[in-house]
Amino acid sequence: MTGQIAKLAGLIRHSRRVVVFTGAGISTESGIPDFRSPGGIWTKMMPIEFSEYLVDRGARRESWRRRFEMEETWNAIRPNDGHQAVAELVARGIASHVITQNIDALHQASGVPDDRVIELHGNTTYAKCLDCGTRTEIAAIRARFEAEGEPPDCDLCGGIIKTATISFGQPMPQDEMARAQVATEACDMMLVLGSSLGVYPAAGFPLLACRCGARLVIVNREPTPQDRFADLVIHDEIGPTMRLVIAAL
Repeated sequence: MTGQIAKLAGLIRHSRRVVVFTGAGISTESGIPDFRSPGGIWTKMMPIEFSEYLVDRGARRESWRRRFEMEETWNAIRPNDGHQAVAELVARGIASHVITQNIDALHQASGVPDDRVIELHGNTTYAKCLDCGTRTEIAAIRARFEAEGEPPDCDLCGGIIKTATISFGQPMPQDEMARAQVATEACDMMLVLGSSLGVYPAAGFPLLACRCGARLVIVNREPTPQDRFADLVIHDEIGPTMRLVIAAL
């Protein structure tokens, strides 16, 4: 393990523009339940498809009920050593961007500026109107939901309000995908932290980085389908690993 830490630190030192790509594994260490893995949330309850959310008010009601059921969890989580290490790489000018599959805003909470975080699957800490795009805070929606028992509609246009996350069947955010592509094509190293690299199109970015000549490093507890393309693979916890890497820089 000491040799792998030293090798990763060396790769980072010799890189001019690192892009960090993060998945659920970095946030489970903060206590956020995994969604996709065996035993995860989606094995216990079926996710609500975007098309169903649009046409079925009962589906919207259930979606908000689930979101508020998780509220204490979302409010209690804090960035861990992995998030802090990523923030340190950005602060030192080593990492240009963080591309994340996570919806928890922990990278911003750790100090990464908003304009450096590219959220491919959105953000659950606030909601947006699907028609006019107006942002609404979760606390205001919850107060209305608990008083009326009905899913919220937009006060400005009457449109459907949804958490600012990407649901199954919902188109990927074009602006974020474009930003991620530009950042990936410009990097000379992609550092994957805590992603199974099995969910596309997001998982295509590390492969794009490889095709553009960048080095690829994967730190994940379990093997991934892209391990064979990587210059270095570390199968271990994200936080402890990255804490040692930062200390070695």
